[in-house]
Amino acid sequence: MSEPSQVIVNTPLASLHDIEIAARGCLSSMAYEYVSGGAGDECTLGWNERDWNSIRLRQRVLVDVAELDTSVSLLGRTLSHPILLAPTAYHKLIHADGEVATARGASEAGAPMIMSSFSNSPIEDVARATTAPFWFQLYVQPDREFTKALVQRVEAAGCEALCLTVDTPVLGARYRETRTGFHLPDGLTRANLEGMTQVAADAAHRPPEGAIYSAVLEPRLTWKDVEWLRSIATVPVLLKGIMDPDDARLAVQHGASGVIVSNHGARNLDTVPSTAMALPHVVDAIDGRVPVLVDGGIRRGTDVLKALALGASSVLIGRPYLYGLAVDGAAGVSRVVRTLRTELEMAMALTGRTSVSAIDRSVLWA
Repeated sequence: MSEPSQVIVNTPLASLHDIEIAARGCLSSMAYEYVSGGAGDECTLGWNERDWNSIRLRQRVLVDVAELDTSVSLLGRTLSHPILLAPTAYHKLIHADGEVATARGASEAGAPMIMSSFSNSPIEDVARATTAPFWFQLYVQPDREFTKALVQRVEAAGCEALCLTVDTPVLGARYRETRTGFHLPDGLTRANLEGMTQVAADAAHRPPEGAIYSAVLEPRLTWKDVEWLRSIATVPVLLKGIMDPDDARLAVQHGASGVIVSNHGARNLDTVPSTAMALPHVVDAIDGRVPVLVDGGIRRGTDVLKALALGASSVLIGRPYLYGLAVDGAAGVSRVVRTLRTELEMAMALTGRTSVSAIDRSVLWA
């Protein structure tokens, strides 16, 4: 595999959008289209960002904001800020050090990392590289015994929570991947799926042409499997991919420790609502019983503030930190998180909120 080329950036990277522009010159065409693409006509992909922008903030003045507290409590942990790294696959497509570099950058910025089932680095290597809390995103495999062994393996490595992806029995119509002929380059595998029966660790996640079922996704997944996973796990189980209030209620009924409002980065079913639109409905359905997290389109600290105002406990970012990884490895990942946190602090000060606990829907312009 040829390593992604690095570019010399001659202008300051002031925002996450600047970092994305710089990243395009660091990535192969296949890698960039894989990271940046969505499903279908990419309507939802656009809405994910635009709908955060369409929410208006209510500015307040003459409030003492000399001291700000961005800390949050999540699953018994106090975190210094509410920004987590969402699970994303194949980091060695982005940078030679892969998920290990991501973990180092996350730790430097105090951001919990959620590691993907489809990572190129073994969970143990990532665990050794991080000093921040880390979680593991799980795709339940058709081979349940393998899945059980994987859960035990990630728990042994120090994983503090499992995020079960529930929105992907099949992949969506990812046309950018089709056009670029997406594949894992020679030498790259899904390191944590090695040893799974009947499926090679470097097998394509995409189904054969004309089919919809993938060898590494489980179309038979139901609420009974949530109960099964809870029965074998010793750490909290969150459900990632909840968009409907009825599913949110079912998640609580089936013992989920939290839900993540997510449309899979707009990579599966196009024309579903943005996460900004879905979030308040899920929050109202959950009614404070478990934490609600959200991903999708978070690009500014103001977006983080809006998500918290709508009832999210924390937010997850995906593409932005991958672009940071492409530009500057671990330091780039850390820079992305720190930029968002700084912008969040600015937005808090300018709306007169000195702590995350003081942020509610009154921050939003009615």
